[in-house]
Parts: sequence; structure tokens; C-alpha cells
Amino acid sequence: MEQILIVEDDKGLNQGLCQALKQDDRQIVSCFSLQSAKEQIACILPNLVLLDLNLPDGNGLTLLKEIKANTPLLPVILLTVNDTDEDVVNGLEQGADDYITKPFSLAILRARVNMQLRKRKSEKDGYIFKKDGYLFDFSALRFSVHGVQVELSKTEQKLLRLLVENCGQTMKRTVLIDRIWTDDADYVDENALSVTVKRLRDKLGAKNHIKTVYGIGYAWVVHHE
Repeated sequence: MEQILIVEDDKGLNQGLCQALKQDDRQIVSCFSLQSAKEQIACILPNLVLLDLNLPDGNGLTLLKEIKANTPLLPVILLTVNDTDEDVVNGLEQGADDYITKPFSLAILRARVNMQLRKRKSEKDGYIFKKDGYLFDFSALRFSVHGVQVELSKTEQKLLRLLVENCGQTMKRTVLIDRIWTDDADYVDENALSVTVKRLRDKLGAKNHIKTVYGIGYAWVVHHE
């Protein structure tokens, strides 16, 4: 299920955005401050962020910088009152994917959001990870370690993709479970994730790459020479 995070302190506008973007296969999460947005991103890892630049506890560019440093592929659309604002220029230079000037048409907003989600999906479909002797081609479903092919189950592929797409970032157990098993079961025992991680480590010989962050989750670690 797609998850969109809306960070906008105007409650009326926030509610309108939630209604405009609502779909059966999409979850909308709304925040009214930078702090609550940071907490939500850590919990749900959304597919797209709509980010107001002027928030009660700071400038949205602060959050944008953190997002692009940790998850550069996560699309961020800025909401601004002035398209000539220096903040917009700074935001685009810092990696913002688009911006929308208030007031705006909800139809245009939906089109811009859908375009970014399609673009992200297209980029993910052709995603290839190549480091430390590993070659993971998620489009061709070919996985190898130092040239030796490895067969992975669908669940193992989902886990691997989440880890390497967010390389260096700790993925919470709750986020991994939600993203891997959301549509397959109403309840999944957390032990299922531990078992899948162990199998993936063993198949890839990735004991030193799939790091357990005790009490939190897992991270794919790249080793530099």
C-alpha cells in the first residue's frame, strides 16, 4: 500500500490535501510540525512527502535535507506561497523533486503527486545494486555473489530490496514487516522476519553486511576500503 506523508500546519489545508489524495490503495498520514514528521518518517517510511516550507517549529528545508541524506530516492514535493522564494531554489538544489505554489488546483496537485509516484516506481523497477561483490538486479530477478548466482524467495527479495535501497539506514522491524507482508496476512509473527533475515544472510554470505541493530531493526552496511 502506498503511503503519503503530508506535512502542513494549516489544519484546513491539511485536511483538504488528505481528502484530495485519498485512494483505496493509499494511506495518507498528516503532520503539522517538523518533529512529528520526523517521527512518522522513522515509523512508516512513506512513498512520497508533501512538505510545507513554513512550519511552526522551523523551516521545511531542514527536514528535506535530512530526507535526502538518508533516503535520496524518496520523492519530496514542496508546498510554498511564492514560486520565486529563495527557499524554493534552495529546496530544488537540495534535491526536492517538485514544488507547488499556493493556492493551487487539487487536480494539478493530484497529477503532480501521481507523476512522482510513477517516476519512483519506474526507477525502482529498474533498480540494480552493485557493491562489495554483490550484484542484485531486481528487474531481471537475478542475484549473485562474486559471480555465483543465488536463488531467493519472493519474501527474501522484498527484504533485500528494502535493505539495499536504504543502504546505511536502520530499517525498523515494524516497517519491514509492514512492507513485506502487508497484503498477505492480517498478522505476522515477528519471528518470521528474524527467520527471513537469517536465511538471506546465509544465502548471500552477508553476515557482515546485514547488521542487526538490537531493539530496533536491520541495516545493510557497505564496507569501504
